[in-house]
Amino acid sequence: MLDNTPRFGMRSVILGGLILLAVGFFIGTHGPSSWPPAAPATETIDFAPLNKAMQLLDDNFVPATTTPKLTNDQKLWGAITGLTNAYGDPYTTFFPPKEKTTFQTQVQGNFEGVGMEIAIRNDVLTVVTPLKGSPAFEAGIKTGDLILKIDGKSTEGLSVEDAVSKIRGPGGTSVTLTLARGDKQPFDVSVVRRTINLPTIDTTLRKDGVFVIQFYSFNALSPELFRNAIREFAQSGSNKMIIDLRGNPGGYLEAAVDVASWFLPVGKTVVSEDFAGKQDAQVHRSRGYDVFTDNLKLVVLIDGGSASASEILAGALHDYGKATLIGDKSFGKGSVQQVFDITDTTSIKITIARWLTPKGTSISHEGIAPD
Repeated sequence: MLDNTPRFGMRSVILGGLILLAVGFFIGTHGPSSWPPAAPATETIDFAPLNKAMQLLDDNFVPATTTPKLTNDQKLWGAITGLTNAYGDPYTTFFPPKEKTTFQTQVQGNFEGVGMEIAIRNDVLTVVTPLKGSPAFEAGIKTGDLILKIDGKSTEGLSVEDAVSKIRGPGGTSVTLTLARGDKQPFDVSVVRRTINLPTIDTTLRKDGVFVIQFYSFNALSPELFRNAIREFAQSGSNKMIIDLRGNPGGYLEAAVDVASWFLPVGKTVVSEDFAGKQDAQVHRSRGYDVFTDNLKLVVLIDGGSASASEILAGALHDYGKATLIGDKSFGKGSVQQVFDITDTTSIKITIARWLTPKGTSISHEGIAPD
């Protein structure tokens, strides 16, 4: 995120994934942009087949029921939706008027929901992580659970945004999720929605002298809270630190860069945005707080629920040899989305770049592997 403007997944939102209370994977989505993009299309398309199909449908289609006739706008929105689906990217999505309004509400923040991050993995709606203390967490939902049904209706072919619109809702109401977990038979979990308070950081000095900083999310408060945690660490007299990123779905790029800056010299690459040659790569660099000596023993814990900003921080500290990574392979949410306006009432969210660690590892392609 540049100039303190949040890039929304997962953050993901954004959104590759979404926290079902507001947004998730904040890192990864630029704000709205006007058409056209900087680079013009170089390939022409013959739209005659599309026009012919529309004409044939208009001339011949008879509905099985007396449903209202489709408007021309609805036909157009359906065609654009089919086009975006053809790219095979779960994070590239067209928003007709109603869906655009819902998306804008999610980005602005609606803090009533179930409190979990979701994404599409292997074409299946998947739980990235339930937030600590959330209704989803308390209901026993776990990282990696597959969401097969929402209130009895299949999620097959459902986009993340559509799933969010079905799961989120007013506090006090409930939603039933049919989940698959490992070799277990699918089972139902009923979750009561409520207002969510996002946790950020907890600190603990263990009896063995290890100082633990548990990160739950990267939000606007994270830089100041991490600064306070560093102060606690210095006062503890310890030289052993664990940064626990397990189950951390990410957040603001700005926060990840700021935290990495405590460990890296000024100017060192924290993460790069690779645009596949469509424009120059954008490099996000350390601010160079770099307060630690070589005496620091640092471990970073990651798992399948560590995503986006968590992966950026873990990847940077690992690539520079500042930390040992322990745990499981991270989720692998490392793409950047930008929202473009199509009309005054519609928009399209397009994956425009991918995140690379300082050594060039594609976070989306490989995730971050522990040592």
